[in-house]
Amino acid sequence: MSELSEAEAERHRAKMAKRKQVQDAEVASKTIEKGLLIVHTGPGKGKSTAAFGLALRVLGHGGSVGVVQFIKGAWHSAERDALESFGPRVRWHSMGEGFTWETQDLARDKASAARAWEKACELMADPAIGLVILDELNIALRYDYLPLDEVIATLATRREGLHVVITGRNAKPALVEAADLVTEMGAVKHHFSAGVKAQQGIEF
Repeated sequence: MSELSEAEAERHRAKMAKRKQVQDAEVASKTIEKGLLIVHTGPGKGKSTAAFGLALRVLGHGGSVGVVQFIKGAWHSAERDALESFGPRVRWHSMGEGFTWETQDLARDKASAARAWEKACELMADPAIGLVILDELNIALRYDYLPLDEVIATLATRREGLHVVITGRNAKPALVEAADLVTEMGAVKHHFSAGVKAQQGIEF
């Protein structure tokens, strides 16, 4: 690799100094601090994984986290094992019984979602918890297991300072509108299509 000339290095320093000035001014202009409603959606892999990454960040700052799984629950979660090693600072509730094509029982699915939502409201009301993850709530809303308007109204009036992350494909437009941050995970390439099965440490 060729060495930079003194002139090239100076041009780079001047360019980065200008960029830093712009970035610093933009950061300084952001003064609002609030609890965020965050939605992870889209067909790509990583929606729940990203939410659990935020859980680790909150825990790293000494906070507490609540997790409610709306659809998942019929199988073991290694993330649960890892996060519950933080003791009472993590309250994890897997309340789903599997996807609707597995249960094949609409009444049971709706009852399960209602119980999970009740637990979610309980966690959101607890002032000791700084982050609540509602894993696969988007799926429950997509299949009309819960009343969308009621869910959004409750989220909009949650206690001040509480961060809530909602995961799952096909987020409802009204939820996207209500959210502060929405990330759509794109499906560019997936190993399943090449015949690779779900693997420990990657999918579960």
